[in-house]
Amino acid sequence: MTQDDLSAADERPSKSQLKREMHELQDLGETFIAMKPKERERFPLSDEFIRAIEETDRIRAREARRRHMQYVGKLIRKEDLDGIQAVFDEIEQTQVNRDHALNRLEKWRDRLIEEGTPAIESFIADYPDVDRQALRQLIRNAVKEREQNKPPTNAKRLFKLIRETAGV
Repeated sequence: MTQDDLSAADERPSKSQLKREMHELQDLGETFIAMKPKERERFPLSDEFIRAIEETDRIRAREARRRHMQYVGKLIRKEDLDGIQAVFDEIEQTQVNRDHALNRLEKWRDRLIEEGTPAIESFIADYPDVDRQALRQLIRNAVKEREQNKPPTNAKRLFKLIRETAGV
């Protein structure tokens, strides 16, 4: 063996690495199978791949399903993996943004209950379209609930009002 032959062998992925990659692609196929058709529409998938995914539902035999999943893994290699990853990233970013928005609204709820009038005025300045009477009533009831160690029914209603007002 020459030096060139050794370096070419070093650059190729190992058999174990190739198997891991194939299993990852099969897992990605499982993810698509578990999705509702409406969710799948966001992804750049070929018609052949979509047909294979839809066909999976009618396969009941264990061994046939295993072979079909290998076929799905083979088909997914031909798909636009970068495009698919971009959609997953977009979905994840949307979820992160929504989580941040909900956390911000939870802080508003806690601040309204704890601080009272100054927080209410600040909230109304930020969200002038809020139903002020309902806001004040829910805050009063939430404070009473907290003082009496009752379940936070009105605090939940207050959060719902805040969320609807903020449009989240």
